[in-house]
Amino acid sequence: MSLDATTLFTILGMALVTYATRVAGLVFADRLALSGRAKAAFDAIPPAVLIAVIAPTALATGWPETLAAVVTAIAALRLPLLATIAVGVAAVVALRAIA
Repeated sequence: MSLDATTLFTILGMALVTYATRVAGLVFADRLALSGRAKAAFDAIPPAVLIAVIAPTALATGWPETLAAVVTAIAALRLPLLATIAVGVAAVVALRAIA
């Protein structure tokens, strides 16, 4: 397998841009004075990204995983994070054993 210069520079360029955007977010996030709706929007980003990562897997793998995701989402409304994770893992294990 060979790697030409164009492909190598493209990969390195994408890595540099990705790294720069992450560092810029860390550097400039502290300087933003957020209140009201802007703060609520920024607080909603981590759960939205998490759902965007989890939802395709939960919906494309089978009914045990989909049902376990629903059970975990319901648990997340009432329980702290560690307990929610435990409920989610237990739900997947139990539902896969049934299937």
